[in-house]
Amino acid sequence: MPMPLEYRQASADFDAFMKDLVTTSMLTSSHQAYTMLQAVLQVFRHRLTVAQAIAFANALPPVLRAIFVSDWDVEAPPKPFVGRNELMKEVRAFRHDHNLSTDTAIEEVTATIRRHVDPATFERVLRTLPEEAGDFWSLGSMS
Repeated sequence: MPMPLEYRQASADFDAFMKDLVTTSMLTSSHQAYTMLQAVLQVFRHRLTVAQAIAFANALPPVLRAIFVSDWDVEAPPKPFVGRNELMKEVRAFRHDHNLSTDTAIEEVTATIRRHVDPATFERVLRTLPEEAGDFWSLGSMS
Protein backbone atom coordinates (compact mmCIF):
# COMPACT_ATOMS: atom_id res chain seq x y z
CA MET A 1 0.00 0.00 0.00
CA PRO A 2 1.38 3.43 -0.88
CA MET A 3 1.83 6.02 1.86
CA PRO A 4 -1.49 7.83 2.40
CA LEU A 5 -1.51 11.36 1.00
CA GLU A 6 -2.64 12.76 4.36
CA TYR A 7 0.71 11.68 5.85
CA ARG A 8 2.76 12.86 2.88
CA GLN A 9 1.04 16.27 3.08
CA ALA A 10 0.86 16.51 6.88
CA SER A 11 3.43 19.28 7.39
CA ALA A 12 2.13 21.46 4.58
CA ASP A 13 -1.46 20.95 5.70
CA PHE A 14 -0.57 21.82 9.30
CA ASP A 15 1.28 24.96 8.18
CA ALA A 16 -1.83 26.02 6.24
CA PHE A 17 -4.01 25.24 9.27
CA MET A 18 -1.83 27.35 11.57
CA LYS A 19 -1.80 30.30 9.17
CA ASP A 20 -5.58 30.06 9.02
CA LEU A 21 -5.84 29.93 12.83
CA VAL A 22 -3.53 32.95 13.25
CA THR A 23 -5.68 34.89 10.78
CA THR A 24 -8.96 33.76 12.34
CA SER A 25 -7.86 34.53 15.90
CA MET A 26 -5.98 37.73 14.99
CA LEU A 27 -3.10 36.58 17.17
CA THR A 28 0.34 37.74 16.12
CA SER A 29 2.21 34.46 15.87
CA SER A 30 1.85 30.76 15.26
CA HIS A 31 3.36 30.19 18.72
CA GLN A 32 0.45 32.00 20.35
CA ALA A 33 -2.06 30.20 18.12
CA TYR A 34 -0.47 26.82 18.86
CA THR A 35 -0.85 27.27 22.62
CA MET A 36 -4.48 28.28 22.11
CA LEU A 37 -5.09 25.27 19.85
CA GLN A 38 -3.45 22.88 22.31
CA ALA A 39 -5.49 24.32 25.19
CA VAL A 40 -8.80 23.99 23.36
CA LEU A 41 -8.06 20.43 22.24
CA GLN A 42 -7.01 19.33 25.72
CA VAL A 43 -9.98 20.98 27.44
CA PHE A 44 -12.24 19.03 25.08
CA ARG A 45 -10.28 15.79 25.41
CA HIS A 46 -10.57 15.91 29.19
CA ARG A 47 -14.31 15.36 28.78
CA LEU A 48 -14.13 12.16 26.75
CA THR A 49 -13.46 8.54 27.48
CA VAL A 50 -10.42 7.03 25.79
CA ALA A 51 -12.62 5.34 23.17
CA GLN A 52 -14.52 8.57 22.44
CA ALA A 53 -11.29 10.55 22.20
CA ILE A 54 -9.73 8.10 19.75
CA ALA A 55 -12.85 8.21 17.59
CA PHE A 56 -12.69 12.01 17.59
CA ALA A 57 -8.96 12.05 16.90
CA ASN A 58 -9.49 9.89 13.83
CA ALA A 59 -11.59 12.67 12.31
CA LEU A 60 -8.68 15.12 12.55
CA PRO A 61 -5.77 15.62 10.16
CA PRO A 62 -2.57 13.82 11.28
CA VAL A 63 -0.78 16.65 13.08
CA LEU A 64 -3.93 17.85 14.86
CA ARG A 65 -4.54 14.22 15.81
CA ALA A 66 -1.06 14.03 17.33
CA ILE A 67 -1.54 17.27 19.26
CA PHE A 68 -4.92 16.04 20.52
CA VAL A 69 -3.48 12.86 22.02
CA SER A 70 -0.11 14.21 23.22
CA ASP A 71 0.63 14.41 26.96
CA TRP A 72 -2.48 12.41 27.79
CA ASP A 73 -3.09 10.77 31.14
CA VAL A 74 -5.41 8.02 29.91
CA GLU A 75 -6.05 6.96 33.51
CA ALA A 76 -7.68 10.29 34.41
CA PRO A 77 -11.48 10.04 34.56
CA PRO A 78 -13.40 12.26 32.13
CA LYS A 79 -14.47 15.63 33.49
CA PRO A 80 -18.09 16.67 33.06
CA PHE A 81 -18.98 19.16 30.37
CA VAL A 82 -19.61 22.59 31.87
CA GLY A 83 -20.73 25.94 30.51
CA ARG A 84 -18.74 27.85 27.90
CA ASN A 85 -17.42 30.36 30.46
CA GLU A 86 -16.00 27.58 32.63
CA LEU A 87 -14.48 25.87 29.59
CA MET A 88 -12.84 29.16 28.58
CA LYS A 89 -11.39 29.53 32.09
CA GLU A 90 -9.74 26.14 31.59
CA VAL A 91 -8.46 27.16 28.16
CA ARG A 92 -6.90 30.32 29.62
CA ALA A 93 -5.41 28.39 32.57
CA PHE A 94 -3.49 26.05 30.25
CA ARG A 95 0.20 27.04 30.37
CA HIS A 96 -0.99 30.20 32.08
CA ASP A 97 2.23 32.20 31.72
CA HIS A 98 2.45 31.59 27.97
CA ASN A 99 -1.21 31.59 26.99
CA LEU A 100 -2.66 34.50 25.03
CA SER A 101 -5.89 32.74 24.07
CA THR A 102 -8.61 35.06 22.90
CA ASP A 103 -11.96 35.38 24.64
CA THR A 104 -13.47 33.36 21.78
CA ALA A 105 -10.69 30.76 21.48
CA ILE A 106 -13.04 27.78 21.33
CA GLU A 107 -15.07 29.32 18.52
CA GLU A 108 -11.95 30.34 16.58
CA VAL A 109 -10.38 26.90 16.87
CA THR A 110 -13.74 25.36 15.95
CA ALA A 111 -14.14 27.49 12.83
CA THR A 112 -10.58 26.74 11.72
CA ILE A 113 -10.76 23.02 12.39
CA ARG A 114 -14.05 22.78 10.51
CA ARG A 115 -12.36 24.31 7.44
CA HIS A 116 -9.62 21.65 7.56
CA VAL A 117 -11.52 18.40 8.17
CA ASP A 118 -13.93 16.34 6.12
CA PRO A 119 -17.28 17.82 7.24
CA ALA A 120 -19.26 14.58 6.90
CA THR A 121 -16.71 12.56 8.89
CA PHE A 122 -16.46 15.24 11.58
CA GLU A 123 -20.25 15.45 12.00
CA ARG A 124 -20.61 11.67 11.99
CA VAL A 125 -18.11 11.36 14.84
CA LEU A 126 -19.70 14.19 16.82
CA ARG A 127 -23.07 12.40 16.61
CA THR A 128 -21.50 9.41 18.40
CA LEU A 129 -20.30 11.57 21.30
CA PRO A 130 -22.27 13.16 24.14
CA GLU A 131 -24.56 15.98 23.01
CA GLU A 132 -22.32 18.50 24.77
CA ALA A 133 -19.45 17.52 22.46
CA GLY A 134 -21.47 18.76 19.51
CA ASP A 135 -22.20 21.96 21.43
CA PHE A 136 -18.48 22.41 22.11
CA TRP A 137 -17.70 22.27 18.38
CA SER A 138 -20.65 24.39 17.24
CA LEU A 139 -19.82 27.61 15.48
CA GLY A 140 -22.15 29.65 17.68
CA SER A 141 -21.64 33.34 17.04
CA MET A 142 -18.97 32.77 14.37
CA SER A 143 -21.26 31.09 11.83
